[in-house]
Amino acid sequence: MTSPQLFEALIQQSGFKEEFTRTIEKARMNPFTSRYCQMGLKEGVLSDMAGALGRMHDTVVEAAKPNLIAREIIWVRPTTEAMVRFPKAKKSKAYVVAESGEVFKVGEKYETVDISTNVLIRHGAEWTREFIEDATWPVMERQMEEAGRAIAELETEKILALYNSIANADLAGGAPLAGGGTAMDWNKVTAIWDAVQNEDFSAKVLVLHPRQVTQLWRDDKFIHGFYFGEKADIARGVLGETYLGMKIVKSTKVTNGTAFAIDIDVAAVMLLRRDITTEPFENPQTNKYGLVASERVGLGVLRSKAVAKMTNIATTV
Repeated sequence: MTSPQLFEALIQQSGFKEEFTRTIEKARMNPFTSRYCQMGLKEGVLSDMAGALGRMHDTVVEAAKPNLIAREIIWVRPTTEAMVRFPKAKKSKAYVVAESGEVFKVGEKYETVDISTNVLIRHGAEWTREFIEDATWPVMERQMEEAGRAIAELETEKILALYNSIANADLAGGAPLAGGGTAMDWNKVTAIWDAVQNEDFSAKVLVLHPRQVTQLWRDDKFIHGFYFGEKADIARGVLGETYLGMKIVKSTKVTNGTAFAIDIDVAAVMLLRRDITTEPFENPQTNKYGLVASERVGLGVLRSKAVAKMTNIATTV
């Protein structure tokens, strides 16, 4: 079944059809969505109000993607539950015994981590009716893109705050590694990678401030041991993979002078209860109309020893 056929099938379902009809009618009465639809029809990129609402959502989501580096540094799991419990099996011990000797049996022991999807990330963009009346198509598109960027930026800050909240003693190696006040280099990359390896985990991503990435590009040993690989996406801040198997991700939201090496398969999780959604809003009393973008997530640390942290790296080039 193609996407248009699937959409048509959904429309025929009474509950969805009624909700869709209410949303369209509400949008027709909203000065912002009404003006956006008119401009889209004039520009020849929209055919109706349904297309306008879809275009608004796509614009916000596409603008968010280049800034969603947070989803490169954590396990993302969709869920419909308000709370998810993650069991963590403790390490068991094996024994050497004589032939036909007694076998020591140790039952599996578990710890659990409960993560609630109660984090609401929200951004609202509002304008006066006069601004909307005078705005051109590119201006309206740019304003909606800003909403997507703001959502992605806050999501990144939340996930980095989660890793920063791990107690020093619970990090790989039992403490942050010392950067010694010198520039990030290949030796530091191998040291932070080694800290995760020695906890029996495997770092999948190295998270840096752009200043530390610049420092690496001045280290011949790093340059010679680096290749872009298929996953490189410079525009998103994803440089690719090193021979150590770590993808390098950069963001100005990372504290300058700090680095993380993370096994994203086990370290932490972001539960995605509701991905980015958009809806128009209006407040005639204040003459404000606009767009609200939001998502609902849950964040939690699962295996703190799968995270290594290095501090006191030089903050200048």
